[in-house]
Amino acid sequence: MRRLRGMTWDHPRGKAPLLGLGDRSGRRGQTIVDWSARSLQAFADHPLEQLAMEYDLLVIDHPHVPLVAGEGLLVPLDQHGSEEDLALLAAQSVGASYESYVHEGHVWALPIDAAAQVSVHRPDLLDELPATWEEVIELARDGRVLWPVKPVDATSSFLTLVSQQGGVVCRTGEEFVDRELGLRVLELMCALVELVPAACLDQDPIAIAEDLASGERYCYAPLAFGYVNYSRAGFRSHRLAYRDIPSGPRGVAGSCLGGAGIAVSARSSAQAESVDVAYWLASAEIQRGPYYELGGQPANAKAWEDPQINADCLEFFTGTRATLEGASLRPREPMWLGLQDLVGELVHETLVHRLDAEACLARLDRAWQESASTPRAGLPR
Repeated sequence: MRRLRGMTWDHPRGKAPLLGLGDRSGRRGQTIVDWSARSLQAFADHPLEQLAMEYDLLVIDHPHVPLVAGEGLLVPLDQHGSEEDLALLAAQSVGASYESYVHEGHVWALPIDAAAQVSVHRPDLLDELPATWEEVIELARDGRVLWPVKPVDATSSFLTLVSQQGGVVCRTGEEFVDRELGLRVLELMCALVELVPAACLDQDPIAIAEDLASGERYCYAPLAFGYVNYSRAGFRSHRLAYRDIPSGPRGVAGSCLGGAGIAVSARSSAQAESVDVAYWLASAEIQRGPYYELGGQPANAKAWEDPQINADCLEFFTGTRATLEGASLRPREPMWLGLQDLVGELVHETLVHRLDAEACLARLDRAWQESASTPRAGLPR
């Protein structure tokens, strides 16, 4: 029996299924994985270089992939396992979840958790969902809407709304985003933030879900990464239902893709066993079975299409599938990780009226121009 070390993120969705499966991992059940967990913020920010030295298996966020692909930190999974297994997982991917871990011709992780910004509501308090952003604003005027816009989530919402309107960020070396489109997006975000509680400016999707699940006043949030746990009976006093985002020029397409993938450290002394566990965790059998049963949010489409699973979670998966299929990847440039925090800070400053929209976009242009002209310089610290 081989014993491995794994690192995931510290939320029931991220750690409960892995902890539950740790003592029976692998396709032959001959591997034990001792899982540790890091905070959600560390999941996004902590340098993978250090983690790869300490762990065999890493649950990673896909924006890291372009940066680490050339650093020799991860095992290219397309060079291990069978081509048939890999092709099957690619075919069973929800939206761009599989694609998000592909870079420079190699697969650096396998999707085990799929997510994007979706809408969330209390089905006992809201019968008819807003279909458009105009209807979201109307519901917000009634004082019933929440929206997570701490800086990191302000970035995600900005990316979603830009993409939903047909725009792309970081497309040229001159403009971070088309100026006219960027102004429209910031105008919408500023209009909405005026109508939600001020506390939203410091909240993430988990905090919003907690507020929706515990109170009686607020009933809806238009953009928040989905957490299937809140749709399951007994997780909180009230269940939440997740559905597609409000429609825009591209319908419900454009949502910022999230989720997580399982990667293998190139420093591992047990690469073969670790790769076996990675493929096993991403398989339809595990994803639609114990991975979901233990509290996970699967990435495999066979789980998303399972009638029993959907009946158990207020149709979380079928209710958000269109949004996931149309979700967009964050910029793939290696410098994005160093730029995204500044994006969040500047958009957040605009939302709290310490910076006007024109100045925000001008500063984003300058930051993007500087990043695009700076040679790639290792991993962020």
